[in-house]
Amino acid sequence: MKRRIAREMAVQSLYQLEMTDVTPEQAVDMIVSESNQEENEIGLKPEHARAMHEHVLEWVRDTWKKRDEIDALLARYLKGWQVDRLSRVDRQVLRLACYEMAFRTDVPPKVAINEAIILSKHFGSEESGKFVNGVLGQMLRDRSRQPDGADASPGASASGSAHSDNDEPADGPALDSELRG
Repeated sequence: MKRRIAREMAVQSLYQLEMTDVTPEQAVDMIVSESNQEENEIGLKPEHARAMHEHVLEWVRDTWKKRDEIDALLARYLKGWQVDRLSRVDRQVLRLACYEMAFRTDVPPKVAINEAIILSKHFGSEESGKFVNGVLGQMLRDRSRQPDGADASPGASASGSAHSDNDEPADGPALDSELRG
């Protein structure tokens, strides 16, 4: 499975959740249904879209369920901004990346940041990539300064599966311990 495409679908689903009165399941179903069309925005074959459904749904359901906790964490790193004042796209990209960094063990933090930058450039404004990089980069730097055993995250857990080859960082192996203290 290509995680970048799954992340694109997750961001689109989170956006749907914020804009409409639907459940996470309905939001993901809408995005997967659009991806099942012969011609879709992300160039995904219909059979691959269906195969990603459960993975995307897990990310969306968990991110949406933990959004208050995620927003509180993000708020600590937004200089001169409030979470609710961010563009809807930037907010969803940051929420998904923060969820991956704080609550998943199968995604190295540097990968989550890199993917968030790519998503924000794709879906957001001209300045979104720099903004997302600044927020998430500061979050990672602060967490890497935590003493051993300390955890600044709202609740890092052992959720997730084995690390995927599709998520190798471009600059070498990232240390999960950087995020978890």
